[in-house]
Amino acid sequence: MIAVSAKCQQWHLHLPATRMPGPPTQGCCAHDHDCSEADCGPAWSLHRHIDLPNVRCLNEAESGSVRNVFRAWEQRLDTSLPPLVSNEDDGELLIHIPFDGSIRVKAICIIGGTDGTAPAELKAYVNRDDLDFGLVADMPPVQKWDLQEDGHGQIEYPTQIPKFSGIHSLDLHIPRNFGADVTKIHFIGLKGDYTPAKREAVIAVYESRPMPQDHTVPDSHPMAHQPTAREGGAHH
Repeated sequence: MIAVSAKCQQWHLHLPATRMPGPPTQGCCAHDHDCSEADCGPAWSLHRHIDLPNVRCLNEAESGSVRNVFRAWEQRLDTSLPPLVSNEDDGELLIHIPFDGSIRVKAICIIGGTDGTAPAELKAYVNRDDLDFGLVADMPPVQKWDLQEDGHGQIEYPTQIPKFSGIHSLDLHIPRNFGADVTKIHFIGLKGDYTPAKREAVIAVYESRPMPQDHTVPDSHPMAHQPTAREGGAHH
């Protein structure tokens, strides 16, 4: 896998080889991770901690198809599931990804479609559940990347890790593709670490001194009981 240096995140990348030309002031290069399926799989396992039923996407052509793109690294090239596709003549997508614990995202991988349908730009937001296209149009992202057409999951886009640590949800905004009428995504991989959600401790509070009304003793002489006025035995 090729890792795109953090220095490359704000300019359009070209990846004919592992060494990439860049602006003179940036000196950007990519690195081949040379990892096997067994080595890469555990690192890209955050899909297991996604609250999948609550994942949603704005502007998807088929409701719920966004959930198909989150799966195991070993299945990233599986084409048996329908891809996420935007509505016709509108390639913009906004994906909300909630997690079931605390997440640290280190890198993102996206496998898009062919013929210009792959995402060309990605913007990320964290710990928001109220985003729509109107809000993200005016809101600076936590981080953004210029993407490459990647049909095999060979490119990873590193995050600025401190900004993606201890998060509980991630929103991915895709403003544009490479010129097609629709945007297609086959796979989204998230690399990082997971910490289970902490359950609130249940504290039992015990009274320090018993209260008399909570520890009454039954009368040992029932016949000695004198009815009260409330019980219908008032004296005249």
